[in-house]
This record gives sequence, C-alpha cells and structure tokens, in this order.
Amino acid sequence: MDAAAPEAEVYRVWDDKLKGFGLKVATTGLKTYFVWYRAGEGRAAARREYTIARHGEMTPDEARTEAGKVLGRVRLGEDPQTKRHRARDEMNVAALCDLYLAEGVATKKPATLISDRSRIRSHIKPLLGKRPASAVTTAEVAKFMRDVAAGKTAASLKPSRKALKAKGLKGKALAAVETRKRADPAARGGKGTASRTLGLLGAVFAFAVREEIRADNPVRGVTKFKDRQSQRFLSADELQRLTGALKAAEDAGVNTHGLNVIRLLTLTGARKGEIEGLRWSEVDFQRACLYLADSKTGARMVPLGAAALLCLQGLPHPKGVVFMFPAASDPKKHYVGTPKVWEAVRTAADLPDVRLHDLRHTFASFGAAGGLSLPLIAAILGHKDVKTTQQYAHLADSPVKAAADRTAAAIDGAMRGDSTQSNVVRIA
Repeated sequence: MDAAAPEAEVYRVWDDKLKGFGLKVATTGLKTYFVWYRAGEGRAAARREYTIARHGEMTPDEARTEAGKVLGRVRLGEDPQTKRHRARDEMNVAALCDLYLAEGVATKKPATLISDRSRIRSHIKPLLGKRPASAVTTAEVAKFMRDVAAGKTAASLKPSRKALKAKGLKGKALAAVETRKRADPAARGGKGTASRTLGLLGAVFAFAVREEIRADNPVRGVTKFKDRQSQRFLSADELQRLTGALKAAEDAGVNTHGLNVIRLLTLTGARKGEIEGLRWSEVDFQRACLYLADSKTGARMVPLGAAALLCLQGLPHPKGVVFMFPAASDPKKHYVGTPKVWEAVRTAADLPDVRLHDLRHTFASFGAAGGLSLPLIAAILGHKDVKTTQQYAHLADSPVKAAADRTAAAIDGAMRGDSTQSNVVRIA
C-alpha cells in the first residue's frame, strides 16, 4: 500500500483476499480504503462505493476486516452507504466541520489547520453550529460574516492571572508571561477575521457538496469585506535607517539569528517561515540558490543575489546542526523569535508601521522599479497564481537568478547609501 504512487488520474488497487475491497489513490497522493457492493439483488442493482478509512488511519488488515463487516450488513439487506447519507442529511454544521477536519484537509499544512480549528471553534460553531448543514442559506452566511466582523464571537484565549498563579508563577515571571501571552489571532473579530473565516466556511461547504451532503454552496454570492491593509514599501532612505538599526542592535547584543533573518528577508523576498526554518541542506552555495522542499506554495527554488549569498556565507555552521538558525533551547528545532527582534529594530529605525512581510513587498517593488517583468518577480517570490505560473513556467533559471541578483544588489546599495550599486559588499 505504501508503494502505491499517485498518477495523473485516480486509480484503484484491488485486494486479492476480499472481493470488492481495495485502495483508492487520488492524484494528490491521498489513499483511502473502500469496498464496493450492490444495493439489492442482481446486476441491475446500483453499485455503491463505501469509504472505510484513510491509509494510515487503519492497517490493510484492519480495513479489510471493516470491509467484511460492511459486506455482512449488505447480505442482511442493509444499504450502508444510503444509511450514511441519510445520517449526513441530518448533520448540523458543527458535525460537518468535524467531518471536514477529519476527511477534507489532506493537503493543508499544520499551521493552516491550527488556524482553521480556531476559526471553527471560535466563530463557525457558536453562530451556525446547531443549524442543519443542508438548510443553511446564503442570507444566513452573509449575516454570519457581519456578526463575526462586529466582534460578536471575539474571544481572548489569554490565560487568566489566577490560572497563571495556580501554575506557580509570580513576580517578574508572572508579568513576563502575561505580557507574552496574546489572544489567538484567529479568535478575534473584525472584518479581516470575518473574511478569512468566510473563506474557510466556503471550503467546508465545498467539501459538503463533494460528499453529497448538500447540493450547493451557500457561501457563493457572499462578498468578502475589502482588504484595507495596504502594501508598504521601504524607500532607499528607510532601508538605510534599517541597516543602521540592524548594526546598532548587533552591537548591543541583540539575538543575531533574528537580525540575520531580517537581512535575508530583505535581500531575498522570501517568507519569514522559509528563512527561519531554513536547513543547511537547502542551500546550494555553488548555484547560489535555496531549494525549499516545503514552502507555503510547495517545493520551490529561491535564487540568491550576491549580497544574500555573502550574508549566508558569513553564518556559523556548527557540525551536525541541521537548521541554519537553530533554537537556543533545542538545536533540533529552528529559531522562531524574529518578530520580537523586529519590534526592537523597526522601533529603532523609526519604522513603526512596517511589518516583517513588508520586506517581501519591498523586494518586489525594487524589482519592478528596476524594470523586471511581473513573471520574473513572481518566479523569484514563488507566487502560486495559476495564470502567472503559466506565464513564467518556461523561463530558464539564468534570467531569474540574474533578476534576483540585480534586485538584491539594488536593495543592498540602498541600505548602504550607495546610489551606484556597482559593488556588492556584506551588509552590516
């Protein structure tokens, strides 16, 4: 079963011990055990496919045993699939969400699932959980979005002072934890949360349509709130202030992992998680690129400009350490403290409205200002938009690498106050 690899189309592997039992392999690689049977007597009876479990949730023997039980119920005149569908017709939204999390999220990343569970728990279940999934209307969904935006379901998951004291915390330790612990972002209200939760609800009901729990998706036709979060780009002057703040922070003994992550984010346009979790094995110094096996948009190559390469080459590489930025508490894990360092750096640079992700926007803006085409910028940043991908998929690595090099050099020059940008040197 483990050897069954995904192909261009869905296919089935049949068991040689129990007729009708097999493994279905989806194009995504998802593998599910199933059993075929006929609902009634004779070949004219309708054929059903009853899903048993995912591969990994059961062993082949366990799934085979369960399939045998299903076939036993069929011989007694029962139609297990119809019975399951009837139960799903009576399913409420809360149960649908649970089913979605159990069966409909195979391709989602762990971090996304954490946010999904929080939004379901904090917003969807409180407002729609008791409604029959098959009866929810578009008008109800629109009201749901307005209620989330108005903060009717907003909740803080911050532990109470009493709960923290019960754990033995007091004095400075208690104050530090109270300051550090924040509400789960996905549990907050507001228009942004409402729009993102609406997107999740749409995915839940799309799953319901695929599973024939209902015929349509009530989220369709509901317009999300406009994203008022503007993209912020750093100017050449601001980049110089950022460089000065980075140097001052380093001289003051601020965590060098966080400072170097910020430098690399600025010079590569990569995402925070991609750089914080970077492994030494993913860096190709000879070809000047990163090979990220599990980025937000899947496996991708990040070309490195000369300035970014110099930054990487200057980092210490202790023997046996996997991550480029290992966690101080456990070298087997990667560093995650960049946001805290960024708060101090941006304050020192007088950039209070600049987010870490704006460094990625800045990289793209410098590329566009330097005459790079949108397909080239998309190739460097790893955007997954289908239309953009079709436009730049044929590009060779060489122009993409050269484009990244020119952009990183322009940013590096701006950070150093060098308008010519003719020579690339290590960033302070």
